[in-house]
Amino acid sequence: MIPDFIARWFTPAPDSGVADDIRHGKSPWADSVHLLWLMWIFVTPLFDHGVAGYTRSWLLFTLGSLPVFLLLFAKMQLAPRRMVQFYPLGMAALSLGLLPWYGSGLSYFVYGCVMLRFCNAPFRVYVVKLLLMNAAFVALAWWIGYPPSLLVIIPATALVVSTITAVEHMSKEKDAALRLSHDEVRRLAATAERERIGRDLHDLLGHTLSLITLKLELSRKLFDRDTEAARREVEDTEKVARHALAEVRSAVTGIRATDIAAELASARLLLESSWVHLDYGRPPADLPGDIERGLSLILREAVTNIARHAGAGSAKIDIVRERTSVCMQISDDGRGGIDRDGNGLCGIGERVRALGGTLSIESPRGQGTRLRVVVPVPILRLVEASRSAPDTPISEPLTNTAPGQPAA
Repeated sequence: MIPDFIARWFTPAPDSGVADDIRHGKSPWADSVHLLWLMWIFVTPLFDHGVAGYTRSWLLFTLGSLPVFLLLFAKMQLAPRRMVQFYPLGMAALSLGLLPWYGSGLSYFVYGCVMLRFCNAPFRVYVVKLLLMNAAFVALAWWIGYPPSLLVIIPATALVVSTITAVEHMSKEKDAALRLSHDEVRRLAATAERERIGRDLHDLLGHTLSLITLKLELSRKLFDRDTEAARREVEDTEKVARHALAEVRSAVTGIRATDIAAELASARLLLESSWVHLDYGRPPADLPGDIERGLSLILREAVTNIARHAGAGSAKIDIVRERTSVCMQISDDGRGGIDRDGNGLCGIGERVRALGGTLSIESPRGQGTRLRVVVPVPILRLVEASRSAPDTPISEPLTNTAPGQPAA
């Protein structure tokens, strides 16, 4: 039981710093290099009372406080972003609590000031917290009787190192924004490709339908005079129609696959700009157009709700094609406790009902939300029926056969 608990305690959250480093190919131990600054814990006694500064009291305080600090440091790298702010404050509180008896604990205070910048908070809020922490240190150290020089050196060191770290952190955020812009470029490229396919489809249908019309007119004129020639024209027309149908299906399949893929890319752009990690797989490529458009709109509303209301650190989208239905499940690890009639879920329910599907929601308070949509796909039943009929040709799929037209 204890090993499992420890494993869960030290498992990185999907939006943690360690998880982000792993996703970008960095070592999860990369940030541990900052622990080298802990050397000042062992150097400080030299400037206190010479060699006599290494006393039994100093040793006991070091052995008792250093593991606590290391735990706070590790949890800051592993915890969700919404929880990160508590660990630098814990480092500062540890230092201030030991200040009357343990001068080496000032290193913990500097760590707390510097690492506070890694929290997901606006820059102004960070500056206010930093100034308040240093003001609390100066007041407490002055009341205890620390040397005036130390009242200047420690805040100055914390502010300078924090400023350098803040600049580096803002540079990292700009790199992340650049990666998201690359995703946006890819999404726009996919949209441009859809428009190109649409133009090609228009040109294809215009030419093909004109050719079919001319051949049918010619066969009608030849019907009474030359039945054999009229039959050949009809056969040629059938070949042209079959070929055009195959090309149209190919083009439409590409357009449909891009629709849901573009919506997923847009969802990732929205969520990751809100510090929510999104995980999703490849969407089905053979969904009927009306169902795919409806699912795309449902997906957009659900993702918007996660970004605005969930307070989540990670989300996951699964879209699975089954025999007679398609299932889309959207889950997050946010605060949960949502109302079916609130937070945009009413609109989602209406869209699901319009598709003839079912909607189920699991949202226990504090345990995230799971939204599951199941929509029937009737065309699958037609395919199964055609396979069971011995006289029905099944050499080509029936996906886009229009009412009143013969199946190709």
